[in-house]
Amino acid sequence: MPRGIARDHDDKRRALRKGAAAYFARHGFDRASMTGAARHCGVSKALIYHYHDSKEALLFDILETHLGALAQAVEAAAPGGLRGLIRVTLDEYADADAEHKLQLEALSALPAEMRAPLIAIQRRLVASMCAAIATERPDLPPDRLRAAAMTVFGILNWFYMWHRPGKGLDRATYAALAADFVEGGLARI
Repeated sequence: MPRGIARDHDDKRRALRKGAAAYFARHGFDRASMTGAARHCGVSKALIYHYHDSKEALLFDILETHLGALAQAVEAAAPGGLRGLIRVTLDEYADADAEHKLQLEALSALPAEMRAPLIAIQRRLVASMCAAIATERPDLPPDRLRAAAMTVFGILNWFYMWHRPGKGLDRATYAALAADFVEGGLARI
């Protein structure tokens, strides 16, 4: 008779994703190993392999979980308009620096069949931002609309890339500043 799933299965998997994300982001996915990830997480290599059959499968799980949660939050915030989307995106970036770094730097390390569903989620995020911008500027042609959406993501990525906790603006204040900046820019293009 096969063993059932442990009561703490989801908690262990979540902890492994978080710990492995930090390890992969710090060491670089290409240089990282499952042994190092296990050591960083304080578990055996066998336990990691119980949940993920390869380093790529673990990275996929990290990115799918991160991007999926972000897309769900963004899509739920869509009725709140552009300001709501900006605020929720920054909120979802909180405590996800390692995952965000892996999204930006390690996605290309995955085989095409693993990359494709993640790219589809990224496209959903861009489509949500385009839709929010289009409510502000329905006259924008598609190429400018997409460029504007990618510019908004660039503005939001500033907080991830260069902001240091405890210095400068907090997340909510920056979200308001970014929304003011974006709305002002949209009014002029």
